Amino acid sequence: MTASDAESISLRALLAMATPEEREEFEGMSLGYTETFGAPDLRETIATTYQRQTASDILCFAGASEGIFAANNVILNKDSHAIVATPNYQSHETLPVAICEATGVPLDPHDGWSLDIDRVRDAIRPNTKLVTINFPHNPTGAILPLERYLALVELCRTHGIYILHDEIFYGLGPTGTQHLPFIADIYERGLSLNVMSKSFGLPGLRIGWIACQDAAILSAMERMKHYLSICNSGPSERLAKIALNNRAHLLGRNCAIVDENLPKWDAFFERHTDLFEWRRPDGSCMAFPRYKGPEGVEAFCQSAVEDSGVLLLPSTIYRSDLGPTPTDRFRLGFGRLGLDEGLAALEAHVMKNKAS
Repeated sequence: MTASDAESISLRALLAMATPEEREEFEGMSLGYTETFGAPDLRETIATTYQRQTASDILCFAGASEGIFAANNVILNKDSHAIVATPNYQSHETLPVAICEATGVPLDPHDGWSLDIDRVRDAIRPNTKLVTINFPHNPTGAILPLERYLALVELCRTHGIYILHDEIFYGLGPTGTQHLPFIADIYERGLSLNVMSKSFGLPGLRIGWIACQDAAILSAMERMKHYLSICNSGPSERLAKIALNNRAHLLGRNCAIVDENLPKWDAFFERHTDLFEWRRPDGSCMAFPRYKGPEGVEAFCQSAVEDSGVLLLPSTIYRSDLGPTPTDRFRLGFGRLGLDEGLAALEAHVMKNKAS
């Protein structure tokens, strides 16, 4: 009930989408090393998902985490300073903190989990090299208002600061979701992080990438990749190309699952306003509702999984060493099929606790 990825599909179902040429590329490929930057035709296909990128602006990684590691280690050194939006995916904080000093700028739950650009401005130092953001946001599903996003870009441009934007939930959300422009398309020092894992529901492929206009940064990350994965899995690259060539179908399917599941959560929280505070997310397949019960969210999540087999992620998982983060929230996911069974179990758990 807390998963952050969309419903996956089988290898058979993915190959059924392939053209005869793509099927032959997959079945007849050599299982030798591939190129460190990523297969040229895959990079060309990835580039088509952007407005202004070409294959030369794309560097592939073995998943998104490798890209996060490479970007932080190339841009930052011990004399640098980084700014991180909180709460966040763990490595967006722990990696810069392991390298240099970092400042957390909290998203405001009373302002739609938005980012205060003035607080970012106040956090900037002469040695600030990197700002890291993530929209649609994990765990809240929030999307930054466009005017604030553009203001952040102009602020960072003025100071020559790189922006690493974790965009791995791009394209996923309920009908009508308005996603932000890719940072690599609008900012010369923007790094667009994406992956097949989340919106496309294909984490088993382990194919991610960073798009960036800065050739020197891409080259430095490519050299670092020689000490990490060296290259991606060749079969996974073939499969990722097939998926991206059918991205409209995959994203449409996964967004339809979100459309089906979200009203069920709306109804659940409407029935239990005494225990929960619910805000519909702007995008992705996650939300971060508030738990108001007297025992606290940690105890609630523990009893839910131990007594009723329902796994939710308490906000203590998202604690930050850079400042306070909410302690009364939990992450739920609604990007997968089969929600009814889990929701029934959660309903029964809540009603049982109310009766006791």
